Amino acid sequence: MDVREYYERIRQIEASTSEEEVVVVSLSTPDGGRAGVRREVKRELAARLIAEGRARMADEKEAAEHRSQLAADYAQAEQQSLLGRTQLAILPESELRALKHSLRVNKS
Repeated sequence: MDVREYYERIRQIEASTSEEEVVVVSLSTPDGGRAGVRREVKRELAARLIAEGRARMADEKEAAEHRSQLAADYAQAEQQSLLGRTQLAILPESELRALKHSLRVNKS
């Protein structure tokens, strides 16, 4: 493929996409690329991958599934992060008695 044709094809693909980030689905390639892997990438990178025959544009259903899976994964990671923030303090018995005593004195 001529270099001029290559870049013209990239520009055409970019122009056909209105979104800034798009979901692409990888294609099987001779150098070991796995088919069916979905990724959300910038429009410029998507155009390059498509022009090189390494990926195709995901249809609306595939893109919606990918984005909903990302949202679910994010929510789960956020929940795990919140669980990891639980704090536990171990006090010696003498300090615990002192805290209880100070609470009783302040209530009176």
